[in-house]
Amino acid sequence: MRTLTSTGALVTAAALSLLAAPAAHATPPGDNGTVKIHDAKTGEELRKNEPHVCSFYLDAFGFDGGQQVDWHIEAWAPTAGVKGGTVTSGSLTLDGAGHGRTSDLNLPDGHYKLFWNFDGEHGRAKHKVFWTDCEADDSKPSDKPSDKPSDKPSENPSDKPSDKPSTPADDQSTSPADTKPTSAPSPGGDLAETGNGAPVGVLASLAAALVAVGGYLLARRRTGRQH
Repeated sequence: MRTLTSTGALVTAAALSLLAAPAAHATPPGDNGTVKIHDAKTGEELRKNEPHVCSFYLDAFGFDGGQQVDWHIEAWAPTAGVKGGTVTSGSLTLDGAGHGRTSDLNLPDGHYKLFWNFDGEHGRAKHKVFWTDCEADDSKPSDKPSDKPSDKPSENPSDKPSDKPSTPADDQSTSPADTKPTSAPSPGGDLAETGNGAPVGVLASLAAALVAVGGYLLARRRTGRQH
């Protein structure tokens, strides 16, 4: 009987120690969560830290729901003229899932350190160091084409009509060949032919011969009468 009682006591003690173990290792309320530096173009769901930014915001994950947060950013070596000087600060209330983000922030190019304090914290504030470098961001090539297309046409169409009219294939006008004389002057210097084709010079010679013959015959006749 005593053996059974001792065994029961050991089992009960082991069970209690197992139940207490998770509680002993659990993070105290208020110290959960993490904060990230995000480029202004980065979505809130990304949990990766981005320590080199231009315009940026602070993004918190995994804190207790509804926690109040106070944060500030200090100038940091090696670029800070005076290390530890606060350059900007703010506050926000996280949502029911312990998530929240600030508005977009802008700081001169340099090295900085974020201090993230919240209600119920038991340890030190959360913190992140980061750089802002907008000059390097502006030097990145743009996806937008820089060349504006020209509205001026490269060649001006000619408005002057052609001075040479086109000649239809069936044009019935007289060609130079049509105006050529039908007959050329004879090599012997004869006059041009008449409408019937006989040379004018030949006709004149024939007429002169006839006149001469007639005169000769007339003269012989008169001589015959005298004898």
